[in-house]
Amino acid sequence: MYKPIDKSQHSFLDFNQPMGLHMNPDNRWIKMAGRIPWDEFEIKYAELFPSDTGNAAKPLRMALGALIIQTKFQFSDRELVEQLTENPYLQRFIGLPGYQEEAPYQQTLIIF
Repeated sequence: MYKPIDKSQHSFLDFNQPMGLHMNPDNRWIKMAGRIPWDEFEIKYAELFPSDTGNAAKPLRMALGALIIQTKFQFSDRELVEQLTENPYLQRFIGLPGYQEEAPYQQTLIIF
């Protein structure tokens, strides 16, 4: 099962930083996120989940973004979750609307 997300990409300026931290628009993850056509990929990704039953799949940006990060740094699943939990730039890259202190998902849910 797949539940489509809001089709409009979140703006870099919309990323919620609860501590008022300034995010650098020249950061490599911010730039890369802007170059990837997430919405176009989302349409194709959603077609892979035709059923309306079962657990909902993670959004494409979260799944593909995490895979890109994990591949680039050769992180284990556990380390990937730790990095995503600690780094607001990586959280922005995988499409979270703002920084969150808790992990975006459990390490045991990562299956690539």
